[in-house]
Order: sequence, then C-alpha cells, then structure tokens
Amino acid sequence: MSFGLTFDKLLVIGIIAVLLLGPERLPYYASQLARLVKSVRGLADGAKERMREEMGPDFDDIDWKKMDPRQYDPRRIIREALLDGPDEPAVVRPPAESAYAQRQRLLREGKPAPYDAEAT
Repeated sequence: MSFGLTFDKLLVIGIIAVLLLGPERLPYYASQLARLVKSVRGLADGAKERMREEMGPDFDDIDWKKMDPRQYDPRRIIREALLDGPDEPAVVRPPAESAYAQRQRLLREGKPAPYDAEAT
C-alpha cells in the first residue's frame, strides 16, 4: 500500500523527526513506530484470515480490484442504468418546459395562468 511517500518526503520527515525529538530519543521512537506498524499489520492479517475462514473458498475467488470504489464513474453508472444496454446511444430529449416558461406561454396565448389551490 502506497501513501504517495517518496524518498524525498521520507527524508524531510526524518530530518524533522531528528530536529523535534533529538538524536538521543530518536531510536526509541523509531522502535515504537516499528512496533506499531507490526501491530497494525498483524491486525490486518488477522482480519483477512478471519474473512477467509468465514467466507470459505469463495474468498480467494473475489476480484478485489472490482470492489475498489475509486474505479466507479457515477456518470457511466447512471447512463447504463437509464439505457437498456451500455452500447446503445443516448436518447436526447428536449428539456421540459419550466413553470415560468409555461406561464408566459399561456399568458401570450390569452389563457389564464395555471393556479394551484393547494399552494395558497
């Protein structure tokens, strides 16, 4: 798993750590950080092993990259949901007439504007 840490960034973090902690306390905190990383890795491996036990052999067949939420494009999902199939061209419909435009059109035609008795 990469968090976008390059060698340059790690070097800057190391220099800041030396300045803040001092060279005397740095080995102790480095060992504490290593212990924390091992602990978190152990927790992750334990959770993965528990999932494998509970799901059985199906766990290995799952394509986890397909489950990554970063791959989803909401526009594509909506387009495919609205169309019968993903390969069909999109149907372009003219926009519906707004209430304001409808009112103006009715007034130009000499008809009374629509009235909603429940709105008052």
